[in-house]
Amino acid sequence: MAALGWLTPRRRSATARSVLAGEASAEAARKTSQELEELAQAAPGVPAGEPEFPVLGDDKAAAFFDLDNTVMQGAAIFHFGRGLHKRKFFETRDLARFAWQQAWFRLAGVEDPEHMQEARDSALSIVKGHRVAELMSIGEEIYDEYMAERIWPGTRALAEAHLDAGQKVWLVTAAPVEIATVIARRLGLTGALGTVAESVNGVYTGKLVGEPLHGPAKAEAVRALAAAEGLDLSRCAAYSDSHNDIPMLSLVGHPHAINPDTKLRKHARKLEWRLRDYRTGRKAAKVGIPAAAGVGAVAGGTAAAIALHRRRR
Repeated sequence: MAALGWLTPRRRSATARSVLAGEASAEAARKTSQELEELAQAAPGVPAGEPEFPVLGDDKAAAFFDLDNTVMQGAAIFHFGRGLHKRKFFETRDLARFAWQQAWFRLAGVEDPEHMQEARDSALSIVKGHRVAELMSIGEEIYDEYMAERIWPGTRALAEAHLDAGQKVWLVTAAPVEIATVIARRLGLTGALGTVAESVNGVYTGKLVGEPLHGPAKAEAVRALAAAEGLDLSRCAAYSDSHNDIPMLSLVGHPHAINPDTKLRKHARKLEWRLRDYRTGRKAAKVGIPAAAGVGAVAGGTAAAIALHRRRR
């Protein structure tokens, strides 16, 4: 990896693999949404003083939430990796290497394609041959161990407001669709769009379907799901902390920047998107939008991506 590569933003548009990844994620999400809807718990509602949004009973609207640093503090895949490491899926040095890369990414604000490819290959090699059911079961345990206490209360309240209004709420994340589905179910959400790893007869093959659900692929997944569900994207909302999700945020009529990185904050202010920051405890900034306009896997495999960058011997 060239050191300066981290400092140069790379513009990407949707490719055929992005579309494939998005459509695969949408299909996987729809297969699990019925069960999650039945398990959803009544939400407590919008805190006092919040504007009247979302619109009650609008069945053509839905909400799409990024996961890492939007709904949950930190990266789901890293926390999942901690759990896999605890269960001896890989060595300590692999977890340390991934933690360092995560910290560097947060500082540089861009991802290095070479590192992402290496992470992808490592993750897939780790879960190859494991059963999907095994990773789902482990994901349940890891949620309790590392993730539950890291959910942002403010973002959860936003999601619950959409649920209270009778709308569906989906997580949209590059994390494995299995672990994303576990998190969505635990939060009482409709379902999750996540990275899909190929499996045959319930066993991971070590291949991806398309590519990780990241950047343009997220937008494609939302577009595909909206078409399948009969949603009007102009009436939908999306929430994210990252400028990498601008393609997804730009699809909907009500984009929200939550705990935004520098680039997203600048973009959101320019376009008068709503901003909320739960990291400091201060009341979120509300930018330019009338109150009525908004509130305010590599499956198992990518998950193991926490084993990131494991060198093949």
